[in-house]
Amino acid sequence: MYKVLILEDEKMIRKGLRYTFDWLGSECVVVGEGADGREGLEKIDELKPDIVLVDIVMPVMDGITMLEKCNENENHTFSAIIISGYNEFDYAKQAIKLGVSEYLLKPVDQDELYQALERSKEQVRLRRQYNEIKKNYSTIDDIKVLDIDFYEHDFKTSNLVVEMLKYIQKTYHEKISIQDLIKPLDRSSTHLNQKFKEETNYTFNEFLNRYRIQKSIDLIKSGEEKICHIATAVGFSSYRYFIRVFKKYVNCLPSDFQEYFQDYGSGPNSAGMG
Repeated sequence: MYKVLILEDEKMIRKGLRYTFDWLGSECVVVGEGADGREGLEKIDELKPDIVLVDIVMPVMDGITMLEKCNENENHTFSAIIISGYNEFDYAKQAIKLGVSEYLLKPVDQDELYQALERSKEQVRLRRQYNEIKKNYSTIDDIKVLDIDFYEHDFKTSNLVVEMLKYIQKTYHEKISIQDLIKPLDRSSTHLNQKFKEETNYTFNEFLNRYRIQKSIDLIKSGEEKICHIATAVGFSSYRYFIRVFKKYVNCLPSDFQEYFQDYGSGPNSAGMG
């Protein structure tokens, strides 16, 4: 069930929304209501709603100001539906900037509200999916430390390992292995692996795979390539193996990750609403 908070200063409208609409039929439950923006902020903190229906013109604090304040708090991740008696473009523009999912005019039509809730629920679903990715995605920060410059300039790394890192950086998109470095570096594969592990905490192959996954994440964010093409572009000859490695390090499927960035761009905090 999706938790709904109703913020409307006119009591009859507020009660009408709460008691005349089939919330259960929309897989929703009204968990609270408020009559102004300041009360709304308190209710949002207290009740953690998934969807907030909010009037624009309210006493003490208007709906736009309230949403702007929510935008400053990354813990506010609800989907907002604005209800207003004002059919003015300036309000709509502000609402769009704040990331609201819908803008409904009073009196609220039941069918329009139902459709608005469906779209908000989809926004909430994607946000939940993103939050799950983010929760399990602490390894993204680990992957990001695979910055070659970090090892080359900011860390005490031997010239031998720096050469190995540069090789990965230059040829990660090709079919490579540590065996390729035996001759040019004049060392055994065992010695190379030992030194690499000692100085980076990764085996050569693990670092290579993580570096490839980081590059694939960059391509997924750009939204310019299909996942099967991305797999090949970063050096995976097997699409299935790419999926397996991606899930191992990122704890989600690349398709899930792609879906989030197609809908939300670079982050979840637009208007504090996903």
